[in-house]
Amino acid sequence: MPVVHDIQAAHPGAVVDWVVEPGFAPLVRRVKGIGEVFECAQRRWRKAWWTPEVRAEWRAFKAMLKAREYDAVIDLQGLTKSALVARLARGRRYGLANRTEGSGYEAPARWLVDEAITMTPHIHALDRSRELAARALHHAVEGSPVFGLQWHGPLCEVPTLVFVHGTSRDDKLWPEDHWIELGKRCVQSGYAIVLPHAGEAELERARRLATGIGPQASVWPSMSLDAVVDRMGGTQGVIGVDSGLSHIAVALDLPHVQLYNFPTAWRTGPQVSHGHRHQVSIEREPTPEVDLVWAAWQVVRRVGRGS
Repeated sequence: MPVVHDIQAAHPGAVVDWVVEPGFAPLVRRVKGIGEVFECAQRRWRKAWWTPEVRAEWRAFKAMLKAREYDAVIDLQGLTKSALVARLARGRRYGLANRTEGSGYEAPARWLVDEAITMTPHIHALDRSRELAARALHHAVEGSPVFGLQWHGPLCEVPTLVFVHGTSRDDKLWPEDHWIELGKRCVQSGYAIVLPHAGEAELERARRLATGIGPQASVWPSMSLDAVVDRMGGTQGVIGVDSGLSHIAVALDLPHVQLYNFPTAWRTGPQVSHGHRHQVSIEREPTPEVDLVWAAWQVVRRVGRGS
């Protein structure tokens, strides 16, 4: 998302289109200044590529992608599948020439673009994308990242914190007793706690946490990604494990403490170098202590949103 802002700041009037999996299209359509959003359902198409319906969708997708001549086509992912999509578009293509630490880079991607750009191996994922676009379009990376993710809805009537407790990997989870202890501290300081979830296991955990924290904690109903963004945007902050919702909290510019059980926050988490003092990463092995997370929250809440 900051790449879109960077391009338009450096090249006023630039039109930026985006190819994305359908599940994330609602997020992309909320980015300030975005042009066309092309939904590319590669995961679903691969499962039924031989069917007439999928072949028709693929032809329609290619036709939309080829309808415009681009000044630049940038593959930010460095995957074979993303580079193949970039190759379909009309325009000079740019991509990654090498793997950076912790990335899912695939070597064939460099041969599918017209210009492969070498990156410093030890680089934050956000900085890598900003730097790649800047070098492709000949502008400098300047200032803190601006995500431009827009939410629509009212602010919560009472101070409210979101606890992002769910993640796709069990080894990233934070202990339930830690959540309950932290939740009770937050309630005592005047906050209501809300608990989102995705899937049955997360729903059951959310219910256990709400019961443990007390009546000031509630479980959000199942909702679309759009609705989650709008609800989260109206809260006063987020504390969460390394997961998609925590990264959405960063993009919404909310006060945020992001929890890591591994020393990998440098790669994807909020950074002091990004200039956002109200968002921090906390990492400890085997897991961050409650006192440490509580202290970090006291700092970011005092700094405030957008600082």
